[in-house]
Amino acid sequence: MPVGNTSTAEEKETLVITEKPFQLIVWNDEVNTFEWVIETLEAVCGHTHEQAEQCAYIIHFKGKYAVKQGEYDELKPQCDAITERGIGATIEIMVN
Repeated sequence: MPVGNTSTAEEKETLVITEKPFQLIVWNDEVNTFEWVIETLEAVCGHTHEQAEQCAYIIHFKGKYAVKQGEYDELKPQCDAITERGIGATIEIMVN
């Protein structure tokens, strides 16, 4: 009978693929009003008034905020619509 554990432990790396790998970032500026940002997030992203208001405050105090996550093709038209309204927005790959 063998003594001890003769099997070796293998380390496995797991690649986690997120379902929504991109995020839509809205940037703070000194030009647009809270009301305009809130109205834009409601109209473009489908946020409720409360969600849009919370996002606007985070954008103001943190300098930017990921207001939505999703696939690039889903977020690109929303990003374009936000920037067409004069608000800075970008799409970034989520970092896990």
